[in-house]
Amino acid sequence: MSRRLTPRMWLTAFLGIARRETLRFVNQRGRFLAALVRPLVWLFIFAAGFRAVLGLSITPPYQTYVLYEVYVTPGLCAMIQLFNGMQSSLSMVHDRETGAMRTLLVSPFPRWFLLASKLVAGVIVSIIQVYTFLAIAWFWDVRPPAIGYLAVLPALFLSGLMLGAMGLFLSSAIRQLENFAGVMNFVIFPMFFASSALYPLWRMNESSPLLHDICAVNPFTHAVELVRFALYARFDLLSFSVVSGCLILFFAGAVVMYDPAKGLWARRKGGA
Repeated sequence: MSRRLTPRMWLTAFLGIARRETLRFVNQRGRFLAALVRPLVWLFIFAAGFRAVLGLSITPPYQTYVLYEVYVTPGLCAMIQLFNGMQSSLSMVHDRETGAMRTLLVSPFPRWFLLASKLVAGVIVSIIQVYTFLAIAWFWDVRPPAIGYLAVLPALFLSGLMLGAMGLFLSSAIRQLENFAGVMNFVIFPMFFASSALYPLWRMNESSPLLHDICAVNPFTHAVELVRFALYARFDLLSFSVVSGCLILFFAGAVVMYDPAKGLWARRKGGA
């Protein structure tokens, strides 16, 4: 049946899913404000205190010493995308409980396209939030090169896809909305704090080599570094490779898990 679908049908389906995600975002204004409050608290309050106690060496992509709020900004941008990816996946659990997800998955369009459309729509929303945060941070003297605001867009898109795909994969294994909130806390905070978002890896290595190794293999660390380098119009091949690989892995897992003949649906049918 998929062979009979015209390009216009594919576009209409994508725009319909994107419109639904956009309307959900517009109607939930508190979600937009909440996404900004967390990074702004770190930027305005925590950074002011850490600036006096945390020394930073000259490390790529910076060519001189930088204030702590400058260092932490890329990590806060990735934090916005991490929370948004989990929030978007939370809606997947809600749609599954209400039956809307089953209606979507039995459409003539392949699962990978439906999930990818929802994923892209969520990433677009997160990019809007990130640029709003960067605009506010500009008044706090966090001012990367002008070209960086444009160069960071592909990095934000790729990192947002990876974090959103991770959320999709997690949501596929959660049966109840109440359980997903606990999983979010179990995943978000360890990923955020055990990364280079708040502290350089070399400083973690001084205090705990084990913690350094954990942070080095954390996908969120590479999402942060991809954004950090892109803000200064530089390309980090290692971070790009890790983020791309994790995106493929998480998204493939989500597609398999949302298969009505496999994953969650098969388990529920078998247990019924």
